[in-house]
Amino acid sequence: MSVIENSKLTVVGAGSVGASVAYAALIRGSARHVALYDIAAEKVEAEVLDLAHGTQFTGSSDITGGADVSIAEGSHVVVITAGAKQNPGQTRTELAATNARIIGDMMPKLLEVAPNAVYVIVTNPCDVLTVLAHERTGLPASRIFASGTVLDTSRLRWKIAQRAGVATSSVHAWIVGEHGDTEFPLWSTATIGSAPITEFDLPDGSRFDEKELDAIAVDVRDAAYKVIKGKGATNYAIGLSSARIVEAVLRDEHAILPVSTVLDDFHGISGTALSVPSIVSARGAVPLAGTPFSDAELTLLRRSADALATVAQSLHD
Repeated sequence: MSVIENSKLTVVGAGSVGASVAYAALIRGSARHVALYDIAAEKVEAEVLDLAHGTQFTGSSDITGGADVSIAEGSHVVVITAGAKQNPGQTRTELAATNARIIGDMMPKLLEVAPNAVYVIVTNPCDVLTVLAHERTGLPASRIFASGTVLDTSRLRWKIAQRAGVATSSVHAWIVGEHGDTEFPLWSTATIGSAPITEFDLPDGSRFDEKELDAIAVDVRDAAYKVIKGKGATNYAIGLSSARIVEAVLRDEHAILPVSTVLDDFHGISGTALSVPSIVSARGAVPLAGTPFSDAELTLLRRSADALATVAQSLHD
């Protein structure tokens, strides 16, 4: 499939995350046209105006927006950020009931004006909402997926790179599972350059041991809580990581990213959306079935699936 010409991205939700996604997409040139949609007319118009004032400095991208869903018409990718935000001390799954109602109401309207788009769910809890959106729309799993642990993986690689004294791009490690409290790193296949992570010589002459790797994993898992406590929301990094996902779709890159799709017999797991390394292209996202897991990691993946299934069931009760 060729790269999409005259590409259009619509970002749904003009809050701090949605505005940051639009800003990152403009700065990076992720799409030819960027639209911002929110039912709060005054807010979305102000955000679009603020972004438009800077388009002299963003290359060929342009920005439009409004409070009518028709603004999304003809979109190739729709990134959904609308919903209640995560408050200090609140888990992502505690947002489920409120945001499930918002997504459930919104998806049919979006699908009517953008029937051929690839949909990326950023609203939390993104894994549970992806299953819900998949059910409501009947879209193939590849065409409606969540941003998942793309940001968590970036956090992990940044932490490891800082400790190892290397560029972040030289760290090859993944966070998988739930985008939330049961997420975990795939240490069994993690490398720095070509060296397994536990065999890399650190600047102080030591090597990573299990205790330090566990501490890094906890720090990555809880990073959002720390940011939310200090400034009220996470927005810049999720904006950047969402723009990266959009580029993989619009440029038909076949890039491997840990997005969250509704799985179908992935290591025996079906019907739950979890982040695993997936090929992201113009067709959407397809999990890499051959991704290796240690026995301990498979146990953790199933724990993630069970935790999310419990939340999803609560929405149907």
